[in-house]
Amino acid sequence: MSSSTTRLDAESHALLDEPLLRLPHEMLRKTFKTAQKHYEREQSHAMTTIKEAARSASKRPSNDAATPALKSLDALISRMQGYKRKVEVLHEEEKILHGHTRKRIAHLQDLYKIPSANGLVDPAYDEWSKARLDRLLVDLLLRSGYVDTAKEFVEEKQIGELVDVNVFVQCARIERSLREGKTTAECLAWCTENKQSLRKQKSKLEFELRLQQFIELVRDLRHKDAMAHSKKFLVPHSEAHFDDIKTAAGLLAVLPTTQCPRYQALYSADRWQKLADIFVSTHHSLYGLPQRPLISTALSSGLSALKTPSCHSKVVSSSANSASSTHSLCPICSTELNELAAGTEVPYAHHARSSVKNDPVMLPNGRIYGRDEIELLASKLDLRAGWIRDPTTGEEFEANKMRKVYIM
Repeated sequence: MSSSTTRLDAESHALLDEPLLRLPHEMLRKTFKTAQKHYEREQSHAMTTIKEAARSASKRPSNDAATPALKSLDALISRMQGYKRKVEVLHEEEKILHGHTRKRIAHLQDLYKIPSANGLVDPAYDEWSKARLDRLLVDLLLRSGYVDTAKEFVEEKQIGELVDVNVFVQCARIERSLREGKTTAECLAWCTENKQSLRKQKSKLEFELRLQQFIELVRDLRHKDAMAHSKKFLVPHSEAHFDDIKTAAGLLAVLPTTQCPRYQALYSADRWQKLADIFVSTHHSLYGLPQRPLISTALSSGLSALKTPSCHSKVVSSSANSASSTHSLCPICSTELNELAAGTEVPYAHHARSSVKNDPVMLPNGRIYGRDEIELLASKLDLRAGWIRDPTTGEEFEANKMRKVYIM
């Protein structure tokens, strides 16, 4: 195999690993914003308290007058100690995230040090690929809800700094609370925590959650509470969601047993599934995570790179398929992947350069090889005169049964 075909293109490989660095960056940005918000709030409160204490002490400098000022300063000191503890926790989180980032950068940097994608030439690529596969499997397990399995796998492979278990655990917990139709409280708390980012994204998640709360109040026939809830939480969104609010207002005059499709859709339990889907999509967008598992993207790319029309041909070809009676080393033709690669969702590979050997010939079993290769093998194996052997299947044929292949 030539060096040009095995040279490792690190840039192309790294395209799949953007979330590996993107997520810690988003988490660091969130931690910084939280620390900044605490600082601004505590600074404002401290300055106001100190000014009021100084003003109070200057007006009446007696010992009795100084007592309220001292009490307010003691309360301020206690509050600052609480602020210090919060900042220390955020600082520890920041240190952990910086450690993860350094580890991930080093992991990606190892890829740029590998000259060849041929494992026989440089086994380092195989080791790096196995580490990536482990990460992709953890990503799939977490997205599928197998959290305990994912944690055990991470511990066994010792890749804790290369995956983000806690982020997916939080996402799964909130998603589960919505899918079970229990409560919107956890998701609303998450929205409050990420309010500024969601506003920049123009997310409709918070509105949909508030709308669901309105629906549940109407379902319980608490119309007064529903109207108050609407004025407080839905009306502020009237500019962007006027039609939705107008439709929801009609629920006040309609029972949950209604047969009207418009109101049935609002009362339907399927709305909870819709909320869960919106939350997951919003969560992944906020943290720079792809909407589908990374292993699906990698598998789709791999299938497309190998797929050819002959893989799904109904006749015997040089690449055996599920309809063929021969065997093949082609992954797409295998019974495990043939059906998965079928259909228009996985496009055919685009090969800009042919790798067909000189003077190709086709054997009776439909396989194509170079004539020189077949004749050389026959001489090495000392076959009987006028006979050849298929190097893949081991079948033997008369040499005059070979047919010359013309490339169009």
